[in-house]
Amino acid sequence: MPDERLSRSARFESLAPGLIEPLRRFLVRRTDPATADDVLAETLLTLWRRLDEVPGEPLPWTYGVARNCLANAERTRRRQDRLVARIATIDRPADVTGTADVTGTAGATESSPDLTAVLARLRPPDAELLRLWAWEELTPAQIAQVLGISANAATIRLHRARERLRVELQRTGADEAKGRGQR
Repeated sequence: MPDERLSRSARFESLAPGLIEPLRRFLVRRTDPATADDVLAETLLTLWRRLDEVPGEPLPWTYGVARNCLANAERTRRRQDRLVARIATIDRPADVTGTADVTGTAGATESSPDLTAVLARLRPPDAELLRLWAWEELTPAQIAQVLGISANAATIRLHRARERLRVELQRTGADEAKGRGQR
């Protein structure tokens, strides 16, 4: 038993350092920094608990775990927001000097504001596919593993999402050109 525990610990310690920074970037692109840190910790805990299930290429698997942990964190935040709203209507604070943004905002990205806006106009599944492909530099087979779909489905969905992005970028460029022409 001690040798098994030691080998498990050694395997985790060999995997975790190479996963932390890619996971942190993955999460910061999708949520605020504090939530990203919490979800990263939850993802690493899940990695430890399910270490025997981790495939030979662990990064796509851990992205899938991180997506699920992030979805759980977002559901929790929405429940808390609804509770705060209910409490505020029942027992309104005496002095409200401003409103906080309880909707949550995405963290910093490596993209331009224009690309971020275009991605926001796409369907969420298309935007996520494109982020996994472009930002995380995953292959369609790895994307399939993250999303829990077949490699063929990932390839088809990625092709369609890239086409939608191209159309949206052209539309945005045409709108900007019209705006410059009217000045």
